[in-house]
Amino acid sequence: MLSRVLIVGITVNNDLELHPAASHCANCSATVSGHFCHQCGQETVLHPPSAREFMHEFIGHYVALEGKLWKSLGLLLFRPGRLSLEYIKGRRVRYVQPLRMYLTFSLIFFATLKLVGFDSFEHGAKAPHPATASAPAAGHAPARPAASGNGIEVIHEDNPGEFRNGTQPLRDKVRTYSPHIADRMSELVEMEGSRREQALKAAFYAYAPYAIFFMMPVFAFYLKILYLGTGRRYGEHLLFALHTNGFAFLAMTLIALVPAGFGLVEFALQLWLTFYLPIAMRQVYGGSRTLTALRWVVLMVLHLLTMAIAVFVATGYGMLH
Repeated sequence: MLSRVLIVGITVNNDLELHPAASHCANCSATVSGHFCHQCGQETVLHPPSAREFMHEFIGHYVALEGKLWKSLGLLLFRPGRLSLEYIKGRRVRYVQPLRMYLTFSLIFFATLKLVGFDSFEHGAKAPHPATASAPAAGHAPARPAASGNGIEVIHEDNPGEFRNGTQPLRDKVRTYSPHIADRMSELVEMEGSRREQALKAAFYAYAPYAIFFMMPVFAFYLKILYLGTGRRYGEHLLFALHTNGFAFLAMTLIALVPAGFGLVEFALQLWLTFYLPIAMRQVYGGSRTLTALRWVVLMVLHLLTMAIAVFVATGYGMLH
């Protein structure tokens, strides 16, 4: 790989020698000498590139990205906390940026979740086949839960008016503050169950990723509180949050893609996902195993609670707008 980079770099440099460099940067007007501006980094040779130069530039960037990606993945997957330590110590150019890595893995996870469905995380809970599902007793319509103004009530499919009437007081109260939301609630109530479920899924996939992303500063804040007195800055906690949650998205994506017959592989991934965070915490922050375990439990309780609330609010917002 190194030889490929050297060959690409030498070839590009030879091509640049064919064109004179400007004395001033066209971007920031700084006085320059050479093929790159020392002030902003832009090239000083601005001729239209040939097809060969374009291909050399593309290959050079691909090789560099490939090296960064594999180095970053190796540390992220098999050395918990090591990637964060490398970044904190200043060794950053050789790795993929934390925010880019987090966003990439989160997008891949939600795309996979949308493709394979939620049930991919529960291989043992298979839905019954329509031909073998037990039929409801004669003379009784199937019951289903529905939200009402006072909580959850069980209604029957043969009397959907109960559901509409049960939500009417809540809609009347909402209408005094936002007629648009009240109208949207009425539309959702009038929808068939399958259409309402589709609207819920669409709102989840559209807004849940944003809610989870905006939980990263909160996750870092929890770490800041749990590690008061260690001298760690908030930015270091945010860096750690991006790396560990990026790993979580990657691990959950792999779990979703494991075939049903590979239970041992799925179990190993779930086990590694469970214990990855406390191992990374001890690697980055230090401390005894007991104290790290206590901090880990508190962190997970707080994070899962606030994330569930954020996803619920974001999904509700998506359905009502």
